Amino acid sequence: MAYMMWIYVVVILILSEAWGKVPGSNQNTSVITSTSPPKVHVYRNALFNQGRDVNLTCSERTWNETFYIIWEIKLKNKICKISFNSDGGSEDSCNDGKSLRNTSSSQSYLHISKFSNNDVGVYKCQSPYRGGTVDVIINVNTTVCPTVTMRVKHEDNKTVAVCKAERGYPAANISWNFAGNWSVDPVSTEDGLLTVESRLLLPEGTDAENINCVVRHPCWEGEKPFSLNHIQGNVPWLLILTVMIITMLVAGLLFIAQKKLRMLRQCQQSDPSSSKSSPTEDVEEVQPYASYVQRVNSIYNSSADLFT
Repeated sequence: MAYMMWIYVVVILILSEAWGKVPGSNQNTSVITSTSPPKVHVYRNALFNQGRDVNLTCSERTWNETFYIIWEIKLKNKICKISFNSDGGSEDSCNDGKSLRNTSSSQSYLHISKFSNNDVGVYKCQSPYRGGTVDVIINVNTTVCPTVTMRVKHEDNKTVAVCKAERGYPAANISWNFAGNWSVDPVSTEDGLLTVESRLLLPEGTDAENINCVVRHPCWEGEKPFSLNHIQGNVPWLLILTVMIITMLVAGLLFIAQKKLRMLRQCQQSDPSSSKSSPTEDVEEVQPYASYVQRVNSIYNSSADLFT
């Protein structure tokens, strides 16, 4: 009987311990809490035209909610930092005109004056606030407007319209105002610029003068249509301008040469060496004879005085 009682006690203890480990029970439970504030990570890409003023925003929170802001900037030729805290302390190791500014509502932003190729890089911002932290990474690049050309060529007894947007960044988008079979071939260069060529197959008898290729690029507002007349229409003006410049240069050289020739002739006419050479020789031949005659006369006169 005592043996059975011991078995009963052991079974009860084992069951009670198992019940304590069941999920959802109030026994032997522990709550894990984290005191670190949540972090928000943001990744963005940004493209800007060269020469314009650029503003980069790290957080939309105001200075009343923010403890400090740190911009770590990795450019092509250097790594620098710009920071500011709520106590008034600041740091600027970039020294290239970038600055931290505030909006009218006390929101901080990084200002870049006259954005250039030297400002291309990775901009990392850290901004802790009451309740969390914002980490922002912005890949900043510059836009390069492509050069657009359009031509019509004949190959394999077919007429093909070719539209090319050369050396731009990012790659341009090309479409046509003509429904047909066309293809796009992107090409990259060693310096990172991109060229896109689109070829449109024209049906027989199609008037190429009415065909437009439409180019879209971030450096332009909206889209730009290019036609064969538009592209070719620029050529005569360039030729006329070139001919005008060459004509002006030739006319200027002829004017200077004519002026120098006129001055040379005036100098030759005013030079007395050639016109007065013969009278000078006559004087030199006459003067010794005159002096000799004068001497003879003086001797003759003195001899005559002795004999008188």
